[in-house]
Amino acid sequence: MNTHKGSAVLSSAILKVQSSATGLTDNQRLRLFSGSANVQLSQEVARYLGMDLGPMIRKRFADGELYVQIQESIRGCDVYLIQPCCQPVNDHLMELLIMIDACRRASARQVTAVIPYYGYARADRKTAGRESITAKLVANLITEAGANRVLAMDLHSAQIQGYFDIPFDHVYGSPVLLDYLASKQLPDVVVVSPDVGGVARARAFAKKLNDAPLAIIDKRRHAHNVAEVLNIIGDVKGKTAVLVDDMIDTGGTIAEGARLLREEGARQVYACATHAVFSPPATERLSSGLFEEVIVTNTIPIPESERFPQLVVLSVANVLGETIWRIHEDTSVSSMFR
Repeated sequence: MNTHKGSAVLSSAILKVQSSATGLTDNQRLRLFSGSANVQLSQEVARYLGMDLGPMIRKRFADGELYVQIQESIRGCDVYLIQPCCQPVNDHLMELLIMIDACRRASARQVTAVIPYYGYARADRKTAGRESITAKLVANLITEAGANRVLAMDLHSAQIQGYFDIPFDHVYGSPVLLDYLASKQLPDVVVVSPDVGGVARARAFAKKLNDAPLAIIDKRRHAHNVAEVLNIIGDVKGKTAVLVDDMIDTGGTIAEGARLLREEGARQVYACATHAVFSPPATERLSSGLFEEVIVTNTIPIPESERFPQLVVLSVANVLGETIWRIHEDTSVSSMFR
């Protein structure tokens, strides 16, 4: 009799615990955490969503190993981890993997890796013998760490989505850049692709910029981060040229393009890119007077030492925040960009 009564009480307690655990509303299930790569962007995303970033301990041991601990229960929650894989790329990538693993072991219902800038994206295929396809390797690492979904912005190569066997949402910084350019009401705009590989991106950008005409810079690359510009396909004389790319790394390609545009008679030259990688000597090249403005987004944090008068930094926090909300609510993401 006593044993039966005790079992009944225990069963009742278990039911209460289960009820409490499954009583989370959809809003309560949504949790947002930031890695160390771009905390300011993460805070802006959190503000858009009307919530706070989750508490988390991040530290480095004396031997350089990274440590991450989530400081609240995320059991049964949908967790979004914001971490661009920018410089130092390997540290930030490893931190993301550790964060994913910590969330998986803490029984999160779903873990989404929000990667505003996807590192190693340019190593997306073999161009010579005995090379690694590192973009695919990174995809394998993220998947094996335990991510259920990935959200990334402006991949260098769209085919990277196919490297994942989990859902992948690819969003764009172009609406933010286009809104800014539209507000400036620039005259006689021609959108310029800095190379043949970026033509599709530039064409889509030109179409949304009041069907502006398109020009293409023909270049030949002889080594990594070294490009030789040859000529321009299209009319740029007397026009406002807007160079469009997904990223600016050392700035060599886009600076040489701007110089050629000036020589061909362009009245003004603007540069637009989502990712401001800004490896040396990018700052010197971009601030040399070739550009009226260099317009980028905040997917990658830009320290004060790398800022210059022509630089304009726009926030993509609202785009990322809205995408996170739509994923969480199981509504369309692609409709944001139609």
